[in-house]
Amino acid sequence: MPGTENSARDVRPAQAGAPRILCAGIIVLDEVFYVETLPPPDGKVEAKEFFIVNGGCAANAAVTVARLGGRATLAGPMGSDANGDFVLAALAREKVDFAACQRVPGLATALSAIFIDARGDRTIVTHRDERVAAVIPSDPEALTAAADIVLADNRYPVFVGPICAAARRRGLRIVLDADKRTVVDDPLLRIATHVVFSSECLIAIAGCADLAEGLRRVARHTDSFLAVSNGPNDILFLEESLLRRVPVFAIRAVDTLGAGDALHGGFALALAEGRGEAAALRFAAAVAGLKCTRLGGSAGLPTRAEVDAFMAQYDREAAGRRGEAGSRPA
Repeated sequence: MPGTENSARDVRPAQAGAPRILCAGIIVLDEVFYVETLPPPDGKVEAKEFFIVNGGCAANAAVTVARLGGRATLAGPMGSDANGDFVLAALAREKVDFAACQRVPGLATALSAIFIDARGDRTIVTHRDERVAAVIPSDPEALTAAADIVLADNRYPVFVGPICAAARRRGLRIVLDADKRTVVDDPLLRIATHVVFSSECLIAIAGCADLAEGLRRVARHTDSFLAVSNGPNDILFLEESLLRRVPVFAIRAVDTLGAGDALHGGFALALAEGRGEAAALRFAAAVAGLKCTRLGGSAGLPTRAEVDAFMAQYDREAAGRRGEAGSRPA
């Protein structure tokens, strides 16, 4: 198969006491094309670069957790084809435990064609066999037995639903990556303890473009902690009935592929490490922001040392700016 595989950045096995995050949901093989401009209707463009990398919300989140020093377990349905072999080999190099991935004989692993332009904007076309989407987990209770937190995406609700239910029976926190359009009374929105929406998903669910109002409308139907990411804009979340903001980090984005998955993986790990929601969202924003500065989709996910250094440098520069402003004569 042509292309390049993930090149792990200083990936080391997680320490024995590190939190174990169970990531459940979709697993994809990404074929990525870098172009100067996205192709117009009926038009053609030439790719400047092309590579193949593992992808999908759950798989990218698991890689994020592993690179940040957590113990990542991945559970999701996938095909028995060569594309699936490629994905699992990449996950093994990332030290992700994928023993809970269920391969379906005779079916194809989900596949995405992704076009990223010079500004970092992207267009994604995904194909998945609906028979893979209909797979149910073989033993949800066993999957959640060793987990500290469950992170699930809503791309495969038939698969992740029983896992989330088993997690709630154990009293675990469940972070839901609400990325796919759904309905306001979706059971996953109620069973999760924490829901972080993409802006597109929240707008579709709530039926309004005002993200703050969208969170309030969803809050009428669930007791979950609710937040929404919005690209380069502040992350919004509700604290009881009050709207709060977490500023994101100012960066020059070159590749946003996998940024949302990185945010969810960072958020889940930070919660498991004992941070409160606001602090966990800020950490997650740093993970996602740093990822966006790098080409390569999931191959550009940062390590813990890189995130810590990035946040420290950002805070030093911000403190310097405040100091300069305070020293100016009135």
